[in-house]
Amino acid sequence: MTFHAGGRQQGRKLHLNANVIPSGRHNAAWRLQERPELVVDIGHFLEIARIAERGTFDAVFFADHPALDESAAFRPWPALDPTILLTAMAGATSHVGLVATTSTTFDHPYHVARRFASLDHVSGGRAAWNIVTTQHNAAAGNFGYDNLPAHQDRYRRAEEFVEVVVKLWDSWSAGAIVADPATGRYVDLARTRKIDHVGELFSVRGPLQVPPTPQGRPVIVQAGDSDASQRLGARWADALFTIQRTIEGGRDFYARVKELARGFGRDPETLIVLPGLYPVIGSTEAEARARKRAMDDLLDIEEEQAKLAVRFGVDPERLPLDRELPEDILDNISPHVTRGFVENIVREARRERLTVREVLGRNPLGGHRLVVGTPGQIADDMALWFGTGAADGFNLNMDAYPSGLELFVDHVVPELRRRNLFRTEYAGRTLRDHLGLDRPVVAA
Repeated sequence: MTFHAGGRQQGRKLHLNANVIPSGRHNAAWRLQERPELVVDIGHFLEIARIAERGTFDAVFFADHPALDESAAFRPWPALDPTILLTAMAGATSHVGLVATTSTTFDHPYHVARRFASLDHVSGGRAAWNIVTTQHNAAAGNFGYDNLPAHQDRYRRAEEFVEVVVKLWDSWSAGAIVADPATGRYVDLARTRKIDHVGELFSVRGPLQVPPTPQGRPVIVQAGDSDASQRLGARWADALFTIQRTIEGGRDFYARVKELARGFGRDPETLIVLPGLYPVIGSTEAEARARKRAMDDLLDIEEEQAKLAVRFGVDPERLPLDRELPEDILDNISPHVTRGFVENIVREARRERLTVREVLGRNPLGGHRLVVGTPGQIADDMALWFGTGAADGFNLNMDAYPSGLELFVDHVVPELRRRNLFRTEYAGRTLRDHLGLDRPVVAA
């Protein structure tokens, strides 16, 4: 087995995932679109899924948090339940994977196990569950809490939650469905098993009522950057979504989670690391910058400054637009904001000596790294991260949907294919096929 620098196995291809935000990553994208009321426009989402499949993407992904918060005042928000939305997408596509977020803080393992096993059957083996513990405090009041549980309590619950879900998915053995008209036997219940899980937080008997799925079990994705999140992902996840804004930070994170996976007895190559990337594309760099500027000009800079101040837990007056971030900017971070998220922003700002105004132009509220340029420049950037041990692929955040995704599929994907970095067609039908992951082996 031969590796590139950073441990990348030769012959591997990039993994590309589209992070579907109703109007796009840019807060003002909806103001330039023909259908601004698109939060419940099913046709809009089906179009996105078809474009991603035309580009042979591994998957489309829906982030989610169960609350209507202040962001709805200025942009489209994730209104629809993502598992239901992806079920509609399953009927409009045949290959692209379908990833939905469900919180371990506000749901129950049996519900999640059944829901995603059902989606895997409906889609022919394309389902994935993105594990989050929820960082948005606005959700707490919808479930009887004054505030979110403490970070360590959310992750302790998540560890046991995922363990129960996996046990439920594995509670059937091969051949359990007999369906023999001659004997009248439909299921051999001896080939199903109760999981009889009794833990600190959950007591679940099992087995799951859904038979084994086309993938054996749905793919597990996990999003987050804290130490607890990294451990959770390294133990359970097939793929990690992460925010990394510098290549040095990306390489450090990549090496760390791969080693954590090894510590859990896993082959590190089976853990796929997908940092977020926010591309803005033009036929020339000037055209790409003009595309971004047209959206930026629709933003109220003082409102954006105020939102950034909330993210850092300071008064807006502490963030003068034409000065650098204060030295103590990380001292008052809200416990309901992922610290790794803001640390990445500060690290980039310190390295490049950015003013607050310049920071606001770099997607600090969305978090993911911004690259503005031509298809070749964007492909250069992706190739560098992929080839030097910072990424196995990317969770792509398009500036606007569907136009940004169309630009990427029509211009960046061909560039990646010319470099032999990305597939020209799907080699299989399931999401595990796209990710190069084996079907899990379940004990009889």
